[in-house]
Amino acid sequence: MAAKKKQPETTRKATKKLEAAGVVAAPPAAAALPRSPTDKPPFTMADIRSAIPPHCFRRSLLRSAAYLLRDLAVSGCLLYLAAAGIPSLPLAPLRLAAWPLYWLLQGSVLFGVWVIAHECGHGAFSDHALLNDALGLLLHSALLAPYFSWKYSHLRHHANTGSLDRDEVYVPRRRRDDLPSYTHRVYGGSGPAAAAARAALLAVQLAVGWPMYLAFNTWGREYPRWASHLDPFSPIFAGGRERALVAVSDAGLLAASLALYKLAAAHGGAWAVARLYGAPLAVVNAWLVLVTYLHHTHAALPRYAAGDGGWDWLRGALSTVDRDYGVLGRLFFHNIADTHVAHHLFPGIPHYHAAEATAAIRPVLGEYYRFDPTPFTKAVWREVRECIYVEPDENRSSKDGVFWYSNKF
Repeated sequence: MAAKKKQPETTRKATKKLEAAGVVAAPPAAAALPRSPTDKPPFTMADIRSAIPPHCFRRSLLRSAAYLLRDLAVSGCLLYLAAAGIPSLPLAPLRLAAWPLYWLLQGSVLFGVWVIAHECGHGAFSDHALLNDALGLLLHSALLAPYFSWKYSHLRHHANTGSLDRDEVYVPRRRRDDLPSYTHRVYGGSGPAAAAARAALLAVQLAVGWPMYLAFNTWGREYPRWASHLDPFSPIFAGGRERALVAVSDAGLLAASLALYKLAAAHGGAWAVARLYGAPLAVVNAWLVLVTYLHHTHAALPRYAAGDGGWDWLRGALSTVDRDYGVLGRLFFHNIADTHVAHHLFPGIPHYHAAEATAAIRPVLGEYYRFDPTPFTKAVWREVRECIYVEPDENRSSKDGVFWYSNKF
């Protein structure tokens, strides 16, 4: 009983630290984050859930809507300032500098809108399923993302996180021999040429990774035949209801594309739409690829294969890492990055309760919780170099089903 009485006080103190800092309180930085344990945890989901204050599971339509309206208001102000203010700047260098700043800020704000639509897919926006899906469809379509298509594959990702056999995205190769031939030269090489090639591949992934994943399942799970989020009959989806709603998502994309065409025809042509909408959307897509990649890619995180000692849901859900994206993340990203462990355990918790929930479960998770304070720009370059494929640990049997990232060539 004494332990149960102590927990709320621990939670309150941690929450105060979170509120003061604006982020999840982080453990001391280390030169190298130690590997996450892979043994069966000494706690259960019931233990984790009981540590979280009950109000964290409650969704408030009013509060969720307030966050969305704030984002839309900021986005609208940025749009007005860009459309009316940047062309009127007196000097060309000022205009050239102002456009990229607008793209970064607008893209970051719209990524926050994307995160709220993602919460709709998890039922975390409100208690009303129809409202969640209708709003999610509207918001994701406006950002040229197929709402239901991604919702279904994303829920399967949550159901199979960390599994080398069934996870949906960023599934690494199991052996270096399975890698494309160019990978050995790019990631096994050293010097300026190899570094430039790695930077170019990263830039391509950030620029077109999201649409390529949607259209061609690039970087996604292997299926026995061609898979696409745009095809209602893709093997990604199952059952008539899912296939019908995938078609609804496609209709939403067509409607949004038609609206953009009409806007271009009525207001300055394609170049105006590209500057005001297209470039910020590219930033949204880049943030999406970067954030999701860094959620699940780290040398300290295990991957699991099927079989004895291999994957199970809880250890898979814990094979993710919380990160800090600085001021942009704190202002716009709705805690999607710094509370991702809690999100995988309880995806129905609204983002405005996720920091408190994370502070509450960290004492329970103990060494199974991972937070990496490395600045994301440094982290992504490190992960691109270090996390090339996975292999069993040298000191373990390959039959135990636990794999770790490697970059040895």
